[in-house]
Amino acid sequence: MDDVHRQRGRVAVITGADSGVGLEVARVLASWGASVVLAVPHLNKGHRAAAEVARNAFHPDVSVQRLDLSSLESVRAAAAELRARLPKIDLLINNAGVMRASRCTTEDGFELQFGVNHLGHFAFAGLLLEKMLSVPGSRVVTVSGAEHRLRARIHFDDLQWERSYDPVAAYGQSKLANLMFTYELQRRLSASGAKTIAVAAHPGYVQADLNRDRLAWARVLLDALGPLFAQSAAMGALPLLRAATDPSVQGGQYYGPDGFLESKGHPIQVESSEQAHDTAVQRRLWSVSEELTGVHPVSMQPKVSPCWE
Repeated sequence: MDDVHRQRGRVAVITGADSGVGLEVARVLASWGASVVLAVPHLNKGHRAAAEVARNAFHPDVSVQRLDLSSLESVRAAAAELRARLPKIDLLINNAGVMRASRCTTEDGFELQFGVNHLGHFAFAGLLLEKMLSVPGSRVVTVSGAEHRLRARIHFDDLQWERSYDPVAAYGQSKLANLMFTYELQRRLSASGAKTIAVAAHPGYVQADLNRDRLAWARVLLDALGPLFAQSAAMGALPLLRAATDPSVQGGQYYGPDGFLESKGHPIQVESSEQAHDTAVQRRLWSVSEELTGVHPVSMQPKVSPCWE
């Protein structure tokens, strides 16, 4: 991919980078010189993916970190190991995700989609920020999706869907939470004068591993419409890569495909729903996420200029 800004010397941590879009993002970043860490739940699969990524890199520096986003214990352990061995982190790409037709829970009792897609990434990012805040050009890129518009809201009265379960709305809630996390994180980073920015992206419709967990009727429909709306994992990676590498990207922006319904195409800045920009809900979600995970991202106090400046 010739238009990706050269990444030599940068360190990128990518969740869910052992297949699909995440693997493609890792492949491109490594091919342009980045040191890439594949943060994945299964080490065997991760090492196979790392070997594949390394084959396409001129001077490969690819490693694997075990990370199970459905377990806060695993999230804490992975973050501690990365803080110990990495001198800095330039890019954190929160790419991993799950989609479930039936209600499941994480090790900590959270509804699986909300627990993995949002809470796991909230905790992981919060625990790694100290390695990013002073790094010029560093970015937290979080993957959302068009589903953030689909029957989605933050159900503070039943975040874990214990009363009744709607898989579409539950997935939509998790993707809406990804955007709200990005916007609230960016506001806090800006207020503190940090060198890190927060950006969101979505890959469009990619027929990848995530789709195997969709409802049966949805799989049939999407398989039938796939040729019209779907794109390859390599194309789906482009909005994430632009969010991660384009020098013109600004904090709080959102990138996706330029095609019909943002299902496929080349990466452009896109708009999220009006609901995603509700600052009161963003702040409440941040506070609830801290309470649920026990993770309080490193202090980002507002920057105070000396009176003589």
